[in-house]
Amino acid sequence: AMFRNPLALSFPRSRHLNLTQCVSTHITHSLTFSFSSLFISLIHYSPSLHQKRRCSRSLSLKMMAVGRSANTALLLCLSFFAAVTAESPYRFFDWNVTYGDIYPLGVRQQGILINGQFPGPDIHSVTNDNLFINVHNSLDEPFLLSWNGIQNRRNSYVDGMYGTTCPIPPRTNYTYILQMKDQIGSFYYFPSLAFHKAAGGFGGIRILSRPGIPVPFADPAGDYTVLIGDWYKSNHTDLKSRLDRGKKLPSPDGILINGRSNGATVNVEQGKTYRLRISNVGLQNSLNFRIQNHRMKLVEVEGTHTLQTMFSSLDVHVGQSYSVLITADQSPRDYYVVVSSRFTNKIITTTGVLRYSGSSTPASGQLPGGPTIQVDWSLNQARAIRTNLTASGPRPNPQGSYHYGLIPLIRTIVFGSSAGQINGKQRYGVNSVSFVPADTPLKLADYFKISGVYKINSISDKPTGGGLYLDTSVLQVDYRTFIEIIFENKENIIQSYHLNGYSFWVVGMDGGQWTTGSRNGYNLRDAVSRSTVQVYPYSWTAIYIALDNVGMWNLRSEFWARQYLGQQLYLRVFTSSTSLRDEYPIPKNSRLCGRAKGRHTRPL
Repeated sequence: AMFRNPLALSFPRSRHLNLTQCVSTHITHSLTFSFSSLFISLIHYSPSLHQKRRCSRSLSLKMMAVGRSANTALLLCLSFFAAVTAESPYRFFDWNVTYGDIYPLGVRQQGILINGQFPGPDIHSVTNDNLFINVHNSLDEPFLLSWNGIQNRRNSYVDGMYGTTCPIPPRTNYTYILQMKDQIGSFYYFPSLAFHKAAGGFGGIRILSRPGIPVPFADPAGDYTVLIGDWYKSNHTDLKSRLDRGKKLPSPDGILINGRSNGATVNVEQGKTYRLRISNVGLQNSLNFRIQNHRMKLVEVEGTHTLQTMFSSLDVHVGQSYSVLITADQSPRDYYVVVSSRFTNKIITTTGVLRYSGSSTPASGQLPGGPTIQVDWSLNQARAIRTNLTASGPRPNPQGSYHYGLIPLIRTIVFGSSAGQINGKQRYGVNSVSFVPADTPLKLADYFKISGVYKINSISDKPTGGGLYLDTSVLQVDYRTFIEIIFENKENIIQSYHLNGYSFWVVGMDGGQWTTGSRNGYNLRDAVSRSTVQVYPYSWTAIYIALDNVGMWNLRSEFWARQYLGQQLYLRVFTSSTSLRDEYPIPKNSRLCGRAKGRHTRPL
């Protein structure tokens, strides 16, 4: 049911360019028309099979009209038709987003459901697949989905943050068209507007390797999504209202495993090995994951195959994703799955069950102990997570073939967290700037050249030490450069940052103040590449980034109340080039809002 038959779906024609017109437009404007141009057109629209056939016939006529031989046209037509009807590259999803009563902590709450499910359905895909996700917003308020860890290469228009994408109005729908370009691994999606993330609307994303690309472990007997996260008993609307009044949120009330406070079950058979894809989809707390009497072999972190290190428990900081292998090598009964909070005054714990086939013995005994407030333990574990240099990633070449440690740095940026009050209300920020959304998505303001929406470099690339103030913070960085970012945390809480559109190398982290001398301790050989990283209390974390993805990309705190109250910004990865090799054109079906409303995405 997850992989809909691509031949059975036809998308609405409204707001989508007829593919025949699209091909005609490309050929009219260029005699050097290529299949890649046609492919770009295809992934930005949602044609029906009938339209594809019409385009296939039309393509032959158009190519002959511009002087191509009939044989060339026929070959192009056949190649195109084979591509658009192939089963694996195109996957279609139809989602209805509704409110519904949920009881994860024993009290009724207004949840956000997708196709009646809490959490939402998983997305299963393969490297380079194109996903057509038709989202019907049946809520009474605007809605947006974003894709944690999915890079949306050359296409930040569909990133799903308000700085890039217009919300879906109530009682309307929108089709996200995403390509899983050059990615493998474990990720998740979530609602990015308001405080919807506290109500659900999230689900797992898995990207499998293409056939023929070696994976550094045997196929598991089963592959499970495990979504963990802290949770409030209060409705998301009440939490948002409290934040809007400038108040801090209390500590969360509990922890969920796949939407349940207890009783979530993983079924296994004795002697077999299983993959667990663990994502912390919560609102603020780092969590520790462990299984009674079982060790876990770490194999993948947010798209990177890792050295296969064994752990008895694993810290999963908010926003992060890990894949582990577990072998059912114990006597057949039930065992506790334990998730507990880290670095909190009051330790919150929840349990699930690892159930062996044929088990009639419930889980019993003392819960396996885990770390609580120990920072050194977590720091040492983080440093032990390293890239498997000889394993393939999404491509057949080894992950270690990219020698990031030998590339000269063009720029160093230091981001420090800020906390304080503005006009008597609690706010958070980065480098003294507390982000406020503009009236128009920043990416649309860029495309339509709408002035006054934001200012380039409205945030400093170093902490200013000044007081906190409001602005729409955008920092420009240059395409095809290699930079270093230092996250400084001078507060007594652990923090977690995520960058959309990218993976980066976590080259160093330590306590105290970062200095240029800190580079002497960097891992410049096999640092893990990921998209979400923690910064320990009174500590720093350093990352390297190859800026190879043009667009407007959100950099944010994964502590969701802090993100909501301003601890975020946008990196404008800029090039003056207008080549399709650097950035796709704005999708034809893009919604236009704010000051972009009434304009047109692209001429026919």
